Amino acid sequence: MLHPHGWQTMWDRKMGHPPDSPSAPAPAGTTAIPGLIPDLVAGTPWPRWALIAGTLAAGVLLVSCLLCAACCCCRRHRKKRRDKEAVGLGSARGTTTTHLVQPDVDSLESSPGGAQQWGRLQLSLEYDFGSQEIRVGLRQAADLGPGGTVDPYARVSISTQAGHRHETKVHRGTLCPVFDETCCFHIPQAELPGATLQVQLFNFKRFSGHEPLGELRLPLGTVDLQHVLEHWYPLGPPAATEPEQVGELCFSLRYVPSSGRLTVVVLEARGLRPGLAEPYVKVQLMLNQRKWKKRKTATKKGTAAPYFNEAFTFLVPFSQVQNVDLVLAVWDHGLPLRAEPVGKVHLGARASGQPLQHWADMLAHARRPVAQWHPLRPAREVDRVLALQPRLRLRLPLPHS
Repeated sequence: MLHPHGWQTMWDRKMGHPPDSPSAPAPAGTTAIPGLIPDLVAGTPWPRWALIAGTLAAGVLLVSCLLCAACCCCRRHRKKRRDKEAVGLGSARGTTTTHLVQPDVDSLESSPGGAQQWGRLQLSLEYDFGSQEIRVGLRQAADLGPGGTVDPYARVSISTQAGHRHETKVHRGTLCPVFDETCCFHIPQAELPGATLQVQLFNFKRFSGHEPLGELRLPLGTVDLQHVLEHWYPLGPPAATEPEQVGELCFSLRYVPSSGRLTVVVLEARGLRPGLAEPYVKVQLMLNQRKWKKRKTATKKGTAAPYFNEAFTFLVPFSQVQNVDLVLAVWDHGLPLRAEPVGKVHLGARASGQPLQHWADMLAHARRPVAQWHPLRPAREVDRVLALQPRLRLRLPLPHS
């Protein structure tokens, strides 16, 4: 039986290494077996650069794992501290109070901003004692609606001037519209103390009823009209009852600039007063404040919501579009001769409010029909705005005899 040292000697001779001297002492301070790591490196089948690369990769992986573990520990520690602080917030002593975090309902209702929920309106008033006219300047509005955006427009009227009102154009997508429009009303000086200026703001809806946004009622007897006044006025809630209307009319407009074709499609009416025998719609075209062309729909018997769906085409050169007035009037065939129509709608460059906006949308979207509902206005009010002149009668030359 060989001694372990004998086996080592035989292995060294076989591998070509010189046998170690039995008397050679091991290096001081080492406990590893001499020659173990070099022998393991020499016995592996991989090259030296592969071993070095693997060792570096293993080191990087080990360091990454240690860093991740340290970060997780830090996060858990911070989360525990925040939870403890959140739990102990109610018992903390200091100047922090609960009303700074969540105000009570009572404080919201009694806050100064609660009175301004309907918004504000900037107006200017000027009275001319010579012509006995009052000029109402609509400057701008602010803080309309509870939130979001609306399409506001304003309607101005005087209590003593029945059937005479002014509508501004529609402003798209804003809570602070800048109107910058002026309208005039003829009021004798003796009627000023009992007159009231009414300004209503609405949210424009093309195919439904317009949403009221606020209202201002200003008694002119309480205002000093000796000087030009310009102030901000708070808007109040809209009136519970709207003034009675004579009905509404829905129609579409389409204009092709290249061919000059203006197409008016009369769709339907609603809200007409009951008792109309055979309502119909008359479409009139004016040029330079003179009657030019006219068409009319078929009559509908015994209904307050007639459906027409009839189209009419007029040839209007693009150079004359700004000089044209379009008027749609609802008539009753059963009315006596020379009776006034039920109501009218005036469109064109001289119109105002919703009709002017509809006319502008037609020109802006050429070749596409634009439909909209319009409230009918009293015939005398529309005729006053049109100020039509007598029809120009052309005399044809007589043939030479």
